[in-house]
Amino acid sequence: MTDRPARRTQEQRRAETIRRVLDAATELIARSGSRAVTLAEVGEAAGYSRGIVYHHFGSRERLLESVVDEAQRFDVPEYQGDGLDHLVLIIEAYLRNVVRRTPSARAFLQLWGEAIAADPVLAPLFARRDADFRQLLANVVRQGVADGSIRSDADPAAAAVLIVALVRGTGLQLIAQPPVRNVTAIIREATRSVRAAFAVTS
Repeated sequence: MTDRPARRTQEQRRAETIRRVLDAATELIARSGSRAVTLAEVGEAAGYSRGIVYHHFGSRERLLESVVDEAQRFDVPEYQGDGLDHLVLIIEAYLRNVVRRTPSARAFLQLWGEAIAADPVLAPLFARRDADFRQLLANVVRQGVADGSIRSDADPAAAAVLIVALVRGTGLQLIAQPPVRNVTAIIREATRSVRAAFAVTS
C-alpha cells in the first residue's frame, strides 16, 4: 500500500498563500519602492490573482502594513545582566540584519525613506513602530543605569532617539550603491561610539 501525503488543511493553505504574497510584495518593494506596486502586480509575482491578494489583505494599505511589520523584525538578544552590553548587541544585530541585504531589510529601508517623505499611508505606520523601537531602547538604557553599566545621568528617551538615528543612518549607508567597504569595521565603530557615549567613567 502506497503512503499518500497528508492533505493540507485550509489554514495551512491560507498561511502559505499569505506567505507567498508577503514575500512577493517585499521583493517588489525592495527592488523599486512601494509607490508603483499594485495588488495585481503582487498577485502575479506570487502566482495568484489580484483577487487573492485583496481577499487576504483587503487593501493596498493593509498589505503595506503587513510588509512593514514583517520587514521591521529582527532577533533581539536577551538581557544578560549588563545593559550596555545588551544595547551594543541590539545595535550589532540590527546592522548585521541590514548587511545581509535580504529583500526584507532592503524593503524596510525603502519604506522608511518613503515614510520620511510624508507618504500618507507609511508615515503613520512608521511613527507607531518607531515609537515602539525607541521605547525598547529607552528601557534598555534604564536597565543599564539600574545595573550600573550605563552612566546614571543618561537620558533614556534622548538616548533612544540618538541610537535610532545611528542605526538607521548607518543602515542606509550599508545598502548604498556602490556598496561600502569593510562592513565589520563600520559596525565595530558604531558599537564603539555607543560604548563611549554611555559607559560609566571613573
